[in-house]
Amino acid sequence: MSEHAATTLPSGRRAVKAVIPAAGLATRFLPATKAVPKELLPVVDRPVLQYIVEEAAAAAISDVLLITGRGKTSMVDHFDRQPYLEARLEEKGDQERLAAVRKPSQLADIYTCRQHEPLGLGHAVGCAESHVGDEPFAVLLGDEFVDLAEPLLPAMLELQARTGGIVLSFMEVAPEETKRYGIASVADPEPEVADIGEVVRVTGLVEKPAPEESPSNLAVLGRYVLPGAIFEAIKRTKPGSGGEIQLTDAMALLLEEGTPVHGIVYRGTRYDTGMPLGYLQAVVQIASQREDVGPAFTSWLRDFVGEPPVGKTT
Repeated sequence: MSEHAATTLPSGRRAVKAVIPAAGLATRFLPATKAVPKELLPVVDRPVLQYIVEEAAAAAISDVLLITGRGKTSMVDHFDRQPYLEARLEEKGDQERLAAVRKPSQLADIYTCRQHEPLGLGHAVGCAESHVGDEPFAVLLGDEFVDLAEPLLPAMLELQARTGGIVLSFMEVAPEETKRYGIASVADPEPEVADIGEVVRVTGLVEKPAPEESPSNLAVLGRYVLPGAIFEAIKRTKPGSGGEIQLTDAMALLLEEGTPVHGIVYRGTRYDTGMPLGYLQAVVQIASQREDVGPAFTSWLRDFVGEPPVGKTT
């Protein structure tokens, strides 16, 4: 164990703050994201970012810090009150839309911090140090969210308060997909079972390994609960994959120095809007489940996918 050993003991304090890194350039969605942040792309009638803040609020987190970049102030605007629009809706008696417009400002206290250069996820999380301090906190990536009927974050927060250290979330991926994710090696042949997935003890972390070098098929999802010690570890983390400061590398450093790391293998429904295909899938899935548009949309969708491509005949 090194001189920087940072074994984190359980504090019993449940994290009450969340950090959402959202400073990326979103090049996969250009030109749509030239002027509109990817986090504000709509999934039916709510932006992706609102789903994420709703997930945090449902886990009793009321303090949310957005790590933003140049041209992304509209993300903060979405969570402000809009008196003129609200007054017009009230005059029209449109109470349903009025409630929908007011809801974002009622979810949590929203704060912001600017990441001046896109130097990696680890660097983005490090920008939150002055806001978070030495308390445990959650990190929610800005391009994925889960079904609130199958919550993940509450179980992660409770596990971190009980065990201390780092708590991660995992999903199983195909071998060829390991190069896209941080991958974990785990112990405990008989893992503890949580309501939404198995709890495992993590023994190693590696960022984006080639399939033949991957220690498992357990990929780190975009949900973390971290101790305040992560900030000092980030400062000692050198650029890794892609020449960026990787959060996975900082967590691996704490693990090596004795900080306990646990993970939940999530079995619920996750929506990944980080790439165009996943974004389109999320829109279709959620639209299909909506009581207002779902029946008509799914009826149209069945007819559409049953038709031959334009210009071709069967």
